[in-house]
Amino acid sequence: MNIALVTYQDKGAYDSQTVESEDDRLLTFLKAKRLNIELVIWNDPEVNWENYQLAILKSPWDYFDLVDDFHTWLNHLEDKKVRLLNPIDIVRWNMDKTYLKEIEEVGLSTTPGIYLDKNTVVKLADFFQIFKTKKLIVKPCISGGAKNTFKVTEDNVMEINETLNRLIQNENFIVQPFLQEIVDNGEWSLIFFNGLYSHSLIKKAKTGDFRVQPSHGGSVYPQNPDEALIAIAAAYVKRFAKNCLYARVDGTFVSGKFLLMELELIEPFLFLNTDPQNYERYYQALKELMQLN
Repeated sequence: MNIALVTYQDKGAYDSQTVESEDDRLLTFLKAKRLNIELVIWNDPEVNWENYQLAILKSPWDYFDLVDDFHTWLNHLEDKKVRLLNPIDIVRWNMDKTYLKEIEEVGLSTTPGIYLDKNTVVKLADFFQIFKTKKLIVKPCISGGAKNTFKVTEDNVMEINETLNRLIQNENFIVQPFLQEIVDNGEWSLIFFNGLYSHSLIKKAKTGDFRVQPSHGGSVYPQNPDEALIAIAAAYVKRFAKNCLYARVDGTFVSGKFLLMELELIEPFLFLNTDPQNYERYYQALKELMQLN
């Protein structure tokens, strides 16, 4: 079986040093398991996808910059009967943050949010009262890496409101209350492989910032969560990430309750280097899913 480990064409738009390191180490590990696998750029026009029976999404970091092209690529894989991990229908669903509404509707906790349709006129100041908060987060419904993500306060609301009303001409946005708990306590990431818990960590932003991504100076602290937290995270995976090679459950605790921020099923950094056994767990999950096909 020919396998494509899917990545992107790095044009310097993102700090991808850590991602490339994880990609390379994972590729080396999987090759040592005698898998016929190679890194492949998802939108490379020279690639003949008919040569691959399986494609694994690893780091297509620019998909949200090229949404239409990415949809076309997914359709192409479907037409050519190239199996994708994670599954194509789940990837399509997970691209747009409106999926959080569906998660909330089945009774699983999520961070509150209000969706803003493209081409609407927005008055951000109204949301301070709606959420009963003095700080907001605004981000595109299709995005990643904190692109066009803004922390809104009473001091900068007019400036951000002007920027948002310009950006919203092209795409939908979501506005949420800013969770101070992320700054104070960090953001949990719990990683699952084929539905089984593997490892977890807390991400914290650097002083003066709110973005926890390592590319923005965030720090990572491996954790050993109790069974109760693992069970909470597993509920999201069991309901919405069936037959997924990987799933990353991102959230934080507010007043003692875990709130989901993102269910990452497309291109999450997996923090494999936090434990050597993570690579083996990834491989075992992949092997199981390959046998299920």
